Formats: sequence, C-alpha cells, structure tokens
Amino acid sequence: MEVHEVKTVLVREQVTFKQRKVDYDALYQYCDNSDELYMNEQQIQENDMRLKNAYRKKEGLLTADEMCAIRAKYSISQKDLCTLLGWGGKTITRYESHQVQDKAHDTILKKIDEDPEWFIILLNDAREYLSAEAYQKYLSVATTLYEENRDAYLRKAIEAGYAKFQGNQLLHGNTELSLDKVVDTIRYFAASEKVTNLYKVKLMKLMWYADALAYKIRGSAITGLVYQALPMGAVPVGHNSIIDLKVVPCEEVDMGETNAYHFSLKGKQKFLALSDEEKNIIDIVIEKLGKMTKNEIVAFMHAEKAYIMTVPRHAIEFKYAEFLQI
Repeated sequence: MEVHEVKTVLVREQVTFKQRKVDYDALYQYCDNSDELYMNEQQIQENDMRLKNAYRKKEGLLTADEMCAIRAKYSISQKDLCTLLGWGGKTITRYESHQVQDKAHDTILKKIDEDPEWFIILLNDAREYLSAEAYQKYLSVATTLYEENRDAYLRKAIEAGYAKFQGNQLLHGNTELSLDKVVDTIRYFAASEKVTNLYKVKLMKLMWYADALAYKIRGSAITGLVYQALPMGAVPVGHNSIIDLKVVPCEEVDMGETNAYHFSLKGKQKFLALSDEEKNIIDIVIEKLGKMTKNEIVAFMHAEKAYIMTVPRHAIEFKYAEFLQI
C-alpha cells in the first residue's frame, strides 16, 4: 500500500481487429516495484483510439485526427457537418471518438477535404436546415478556401476531362496534356505585337495551328490539347476552364448584348514551359496568321482538310496535319 512513482511507457502491441492483424503502440503505466503493466481509464480509451487509427492507416482510411482537421478547415461543428451530408446527427462524433468509418463515408470526407466547391454545393442544398449565422460562416470559409486554391481545382478538373483521351495519339497529337505549356502558348500569342485583336475565337484557332504545325514538323504537338470541330473552327476541349486559369492574360469585355474575351500581355515576358523549337513553331503561325481578323481566320480554318473531314463537334485527328495550309 505504499505510494510511489510509476512510469508511462509505450508497448508495441499486435491485435486482430476486423479480421486484420494490426500493430500499434499502446500506453501503459509501469510499476518498477512490482514489475507490472496496467492501464488507467484514460489510457484504455486512448489505446482504443490508437488501435483504430492504426487500422485506419493500414486500410487507407482517414484517422480521427484527420477527420477533426477537415472540420477545423471549414470551422464546422460535428452536428452541422452531419446535416450537410445527410448523416445521423452523432455519426461524426462517433467517428472522431471510437467508431471506424466505412469506406463510402471515408471517400465523401476526403472529397470534402479536397474540394471546397463541392462543400459549397452541399452547403447550399442544406441551407434551410442550418441557422443563418452558421450558413454564412461556413460559406465564407469555404469560399476563401476555394479562391485560394481555385487554379489547382481548375487544373484537376481539366486534367480529369482529358483522362479519356490518354493513349489516343491521333487526338492529342502524341503529347500528354501540359497545362503549363497551354498557358505559356496563350501568353506567347498574347505578348506578340504581330498578333492583332486577339479575342477568344481567334486564339483558339491559333492554338490549333501551333499544335498541328508542331505535329507536322516533329511528330508531336506542343500542348497535348484535344480540339473539336465546332461551327467557327477548332476549339480545345475544356476551353472555358482553360481561359480561367491563373496567369492567363484574359480580360472580359462588355460588347453590349454579349461579353467577349480579349487576350493581351505587355512588357518583357518569360515562357519557361516552351522550348526554343516550340517558340519557333509558334512564330511561324504568328507570321502567317497573326494579322488575320476573326472572320478571316475562321474562313481559313474552314478550308482546312482537317476541318472538312471531321464530323461536326467531333475531335479533330492530327493525321490531317500533313495537309496544313501553312
């Protein structure tokens, strides 16, 4: 019955949990006098969480701390997150304390972590079930997160849209999509004094000509973009998202009944994503087509065999590059 100090020690344990053998470090109290290990009530709870987090890591699931961090990222309560997701009111509480989440719920939580835009969509769907104050708070946080990382989300979305074209050389010009090259190609055209009145329609055609000419000369395009045959000529898949990418020098211009997108870049610039060979190819396109008006370049594009031989709205194959008019 003597009072004496005990040590807190870590012991490597192996147990079977959900039919899987799991190794984890358990906390114990250790008594030197009796050479015994034992757990107090707090350690029993903590070791249970250590075991479950070790299992989660082994299965590729979020740990309790990672789930807490996701909530903290959005400054959202356990209850309101459940409301947002349409889950039972105590679900997140259980996941963060003692219950291992299933893979479906884990996937949803990971998507929320990676995609503030989706969080905003869920938030708006659940607006009537949240207090006005809570809704505004969560919306403000999520909007800030989205704006801070908007370019990264846009890039992921564009790349996801191009996944289906992987391996099809005739559609992407024997080149994997490089959004850095896409951006620098746009900037290169926008910075050239030899390119006049560079609006979206004209830019899209110049991009196609640069890629097609590169393919004709060296057997590989510059950007890896896939182009569709639309009424006004070749247009890259995902073009609306592409012009929204960060550092694309695009200005929206009010044209009365509609808006136009103008591209211009002033001052000395660097184009680190482009090789000298690629710049030379783009320079040829600029020399041949840079002064054309929108209507002139559309008419010129319409005369290309690549456009004539492609079913409307289908992808243009690079095999027609050998017949380029430039």
